[in-house]
Amino acid sequence: MTAAPRTTSPSQTAPAAGRRGIGSLGPVGLVLAGGVSVQFGGALAVTLMPRAGALGVVTLRLLAAAIVLLLFCRPRLRGHSRTDWGTVIVFGIAMGAMNGLFYAAVARIPLGPAVTLEVLGPLALSVLASRRAINAVWAGLALAGVFLLGGGGFGNLDPTGAALALGAGAMWAAYIVFSARTGRRFPQADGLALAMAVAALLFLPIGIAEAGTRLLDPTTIALGSAVALLSSVLPYTLELLALRRLPASTFAILMSLEPALAATAGFLILDQALTLTEAAAIALVIAASIGAVRTQIARNKIPPLPAEGQ
Repeated sequence: MTAAPRTTSPSQTAPAAGRRGIGSLGPVGLVLAGGVSVQFGGALAVTLMPRAGALGVVTLRLLAAAIVLLLFCRPRLRGHSRTDWGTVIVFGIAMGAMNGLFYAAVARIPLGPAVTLEVLGPLALSVLASRRAINAVWAGLALAGVFLLGGGGFGNLDPTGAALALGAGAMWAAYIVFSARTGRRFPQADGLALAMAVAALLFLPIGIAEAGTRLLDPTTIALGSAVALLSSVLPYTLELLALRRLPASTFAILMSLEPALAATAGFLILDQALTLTEAAAIALVIAASIGAVRTQIARNKIPPLPAEGQ
């Protein structure tokens, strides 16, 4: 799941002391609603894959999201340096690769395990950036979760699907780095809109090669637009509204719950039940993510993790 660059300053995101408590339930609810929307959008995308293929679904999602964001943001094209454009292009490449690898993964393995493997990318970035001994504990918890998830060697998961999910995680880490850089170079969500357009243009020939004229089917277009709405447009809007009043630490911790939300969406929509071992594995990765994020925020080394774009 891709997210808008976090360009809001702490003074803009953290609520005043007198506005905490019951008032914070509003933005927390917005973030949770955004997370639910992302994961149920991912589940809907899985049901669309027989009609257009994994890469065809990615193409439809990126195109629809790019059109909406470009119309809404109307980013200025002039006045940017070559470095600015280089940054936004790399951001778009990372965004497209992250989505493509993830959707190819969920075509082969259940949604919950796929998100669990994908979240290891941001977790590794957080651990490496911190360089604190405590992060060895979080890394160990995450590895234990991955070991359980794979049945001691990924015997219970399709190896190709698992590798694709791990690749999506690596691209998610790259997305985080270039999201921050883009946010510093472009105002508001202009950089996000331009990067989404780059990703859509890069994926268009790939989607056409896989799906061909199936991309022109009205039902397929409608479902692909719904995926874009649920997985991109709606979550971005909810998160931007929430970040005006929600502390960054709370936001980052809430993002660590995405594997659980993904598992729930997979169960409700795709009938993908988890075994007790898989549930324990996801819980370990969630615990590792929360611990690493809290440690990182305390050190103020890097910004909180944005939401990914399944």
